[in-house]
Amino acid sequence: MKIKTSILLLSSILTAQVAYSQSGYYEDALRFSQNMPAGSARIMGIGGTQWSLGGDVSNIAGNPAGLGFFRNSEASITLGYSDWGVDTYYLGQAKSYNTSNFNLPNLSVVFANPKGEFERGAFKGGSFGISIQRIANFNTEYGFYSDQLGETSIIDFYLQDAFGIPESQIESFGLTGLGYLTYQINPVAFDENGNPINNPDTYDSFVTGYPFQDENVTQEGSASQMTFSYGGNFNHKFFIGGSIGIRSLSFSSLKEYNEEFPDGPLINSTIRESLYINGTGFNVNMGLIYKPIDYVNLGFNFQSPTWYMLNEEYEASMFANYDNYYFEEEDITLGNVSATSDYILGRYNLNSPLKIGGGATFFLGKNGFISADVDWVDYSAARLSSRDFDEGPDNQAINNLYGSTINFRVGAEARLNLFRLRAGYAHFGDPYTNSDFDRTTQQISGGIGVKLNNFSMDFALVNQKYNGLYSSYQVLDNQNNNIGPVTELDNSIINGVLTLGLSF
Repeated sequence: MKIKTSILLLSSILTAQVAYSQSGYYEDALRFSQNMPAGSARIMGIGGTQWSLGGDVSNIAGNPAGLGFFRNSEASITLGYSDWGVDTYYLGQAKSYNTSNFNLPNLSVVFANPKGEFERGAFKGGSFGISIQRIANFNTEYGFYSDQLGETSIIDFYLQDAFGIPESQIESFGLTGLGYLTYQINPVAFDENGNPINNPDTYDSFVTGYPFQDENVTQEGSASQMTFSYGGNFNHKFFIGGSIGIRSLSFSSLKEYNEEFPDGPLINSTIRESLYINGTGFNVNMGLIYKPIDYVNLGFNFQSPTWYMLNEEYEASMFANYDNYYFEEEDITLGNVSATSDYILGRYNLNSPLKIGGGATFFLGKNGFISADVDWVDYSAARLSSRDFDEGPDNQAINNLYGSTINFRVGAEARLNLFRLRAGYAHFGDPYTNSDFDRTTQQISGGIGVKLNNFSMDFALVNQKYNGLYSSYQVLDNQNNNIGPVTELDNSIINGVLTLGLSF
């Protein structure tokens, strides 16, 4: 017999695993592994190109070998504004969302210690740098609304998910357990001959027809890295550097999913999910820049995996509104019914994939330069581990869904007396493998700067575009294809950054 009012589910490993299955840990692995190049407005204006450039505060968290180019110490602060627009499409219907925020993308200081011009020895000095840099922005909102009947209901998901689970265990089975507690699915209590089944493990639903559907997802948070870095200069030909990065991460997600049935007996239902993740991680970075001739730089960079230690908090609630439906099996008239999950706490570790990159810069005398980067990342190498849940299925999903990408960037700077004009383009490969949907990211940027004695000011504007798919729930047909609702997301992010620098 089910309790008729709000219910707290017992906390268990099974609950933690399944309750979050609507948005799996394998999605976290990708979300927290994708970091776009960031830094000063100068670097952002040339598309994030930085593997073979030196003498910029972005080298602290980028290629630390570039710190060997500094002849003077420098401090800088970067101010940013981000506007994230999302256009969504579901059943041919469009909806638009917009999220904006001010932020502090970079705060850096470099202490230069070059040797004198006439000092002997191959080592010509070096620089130590410290920076706090924002490496990921999670602030966005998206969803869908449809005035057309959907092709499935989330009740179909509950029925498939509940198959084979004894009634004695179903209450602790995540969202499906909440569907059971709100009478949206019920056990098949009698066999074909009318005999009662002890602890049944198959389910059906008295709810008929398809619903109108809508959902809203609000995400907030960011990831930042504090980096300690050193780069040395050898004969003004070889520049070698290394760094240690300490990352902090905060991510929250609020989801509300609704269904409305035009014919009853279920009038409408609502699911609310709240998820919060925070934690820290660390990584190491090594780089090299070589100048074969005065007008050419060749760069190489190795970024280790980031080893994260993450904490999560999750809860869900479900509401079902019936039109005073008499449920004969339990001799109850159903009106407003609700159920709430326990407040679930968990811990897990995430190792993000490593990155290997290289680049070249060609200087046009004192008139500017052209620079290009390429790097390789294998997202299928991300790994999860936990004592609170079985990470095996999510690690398998990472292997099956994700692959390696080749990313490239190109940028240029023109020098006009005191002024600098910049432009750049970047392409980031699709991390999904064996998919017909294109999730590549395109980025264009431009900027302007001015340098006056020991003071510099740079501004950059960056536009990043990519498409994605969002699945509210999964229902499989006979060919094992998902026929649940899938919403297409067209993302357009505009970032404006202003860097103020002071040499000393």
